[in-house]
Amino acid sequence: MLEIARGPRRIVCLTEETTEWLYLLGEEARIVGISGYTVRPRRAREEKPRVSAFISAKIDRILELRPDCVFGFSDLQADIARDLVRRGVQVTVFNQRSVEEIFSMLYQVAALVGRAGEGLRILEGIRARLLQIEAAGRALPRRPRVWFEEWDEPSISAIRWVSELVRIAGGDDCFPELAAQPLGKDRIVADTGEIVRRDPEIVLGSWCGKKFRPEKVQARPGWDQVSAVRTGQLFEIKSADILQPGPAALTDGVEQIHRIVLAWSRRHD
Repeated sequence: MLEIARGPRRIVCLTEETTEWLYLLGEEARIVGISGYTVRPRRAREEKPRVSAFISAKIDRILELRPDCVFGFSDLQADIARDLVRRGVQVTVFNQRSVEEIFSMLYQVAALVGRAGEGLRILEGIRARLLQIEAAGRALPRRPRVWFEEWDEPSISAIRWVSELVRIAGGDDCFPELAAQPLGKDRIVADTGEIVRRDPEIVLGSWCGKKFRPEKVQARPGWDQVSAVRTGQLFEIKSADILQPGPAALTDGVEQIHRIVLAWSRRHD
């Protein structure tokens, strides 16, 4: 009898979020290759070969792994996808930029590997917790102004899903008008004096894998007048916890922001 395959059996994940999600679904056996930037879950680095960076990949090594599907993210991986498609590999590239789009991507991946029901159960739990956090944020007597810095030189503000998570956590993004821009170059705040003028009360740094240096922020010209600097409200959130548009951002990332906002609010009661 002809057996109908239930989704791809040999998957290469070019970014971390699909790797983390397949592990959460209990489908890690399907993964045959991962991104070298993967840190969630930690054991994936020990168990799976690393075959890509972010905008480059070891095409020959990927082909040796005989994947029946490769998961990628965004137009930044378009060249990798093109090269693999030309070599006959099925490639699925997601482009999630908002919280809702992250949920949609995660459900699609779960369905692709035949775990739609389990995926929906997990996602409903995550959404329920986000609604709790959002309700707690709405109940705050005052919401802090938040400058989220994705990079320092030049200063790049929060991408859309991060801006949305800041809002859910109880804060207000200082540059909401830039959040819809998908590319970092379009979220550059060239005049850092404008950040000073908007006077963030909390600064969150997540410098794309580079360690956040609050002392460098404090030393910027004019920043001694910024509320967050005067009160010592400068915090790092690891990029793996917030800048990967997948499970981590919807759980650990937003929880960290929420704890920081709640602590700030208690001091300003």
